Amino acid sequence: MSTFGLLQIGLILSCTTNISSLHCNHLSLQQSKVIESSLQLLDKMGEKFPQRCLRERMSFRFPEQVLKPRQKETVKMAIEEILQHIFHIFSKNLTLAAWDGQALEQFQNGLYQQIEQVEACVIKKQIHYFWSKEASRLKLKKYFQKIDYFLKDKQHSMCSWEISRAEMRRCLQFVDKVIKRL
Repeated sequence: MSTFGLLQIGLILSCTTNISSLHCNHLSLQQSKVIESSLQLLDKMGEKFPQRCLRERMSFRFPEQVLKPRQKETVKMAIEEILQHIFHIFSKNLTLAAWDGQALEQFQNGLYQQIEQVEACVIKKQIHYFWSKEASRLKLKKYFQKIDYFLKDKQHSMCSWEISRAEMRRCLQFVDKVIKRL
């Protein structure tokens, strides 16, 4: 390859890195807008919370402390993990959820894009070791497993989905508050 070709490749890589870092500098603003959109889509997916589902409500208790570490990178990894869990929950057995299919699809696509954005900006190699050993990760896993078990226990009924949708709304609202502070 000629020197000119190597110079072009180097220039492209340099520009890509600069553009990527600019993108990550504005991650909080982008994430906040996308989460706001996700919350609107959650509302649009279904109607008001059905009164008949009130007696089935359950307290899942979101582990708020997982989003309060001192390092921004750790918070970003927690947010990425939360988004992945939400995506996982909303990607299975939705047949009894009487929701607007288009809004659901837009919600899923938005979550996927959020996950990709956060993944691109998180420095995983340095933090991964600490994050994987942390109790926070286990707390998040336990929280989302409770929701998953609840859905399975209720056989993915319409009410169980509505309760889960309301819980995901609270979860995303908390994440949004944290993102605005980053």
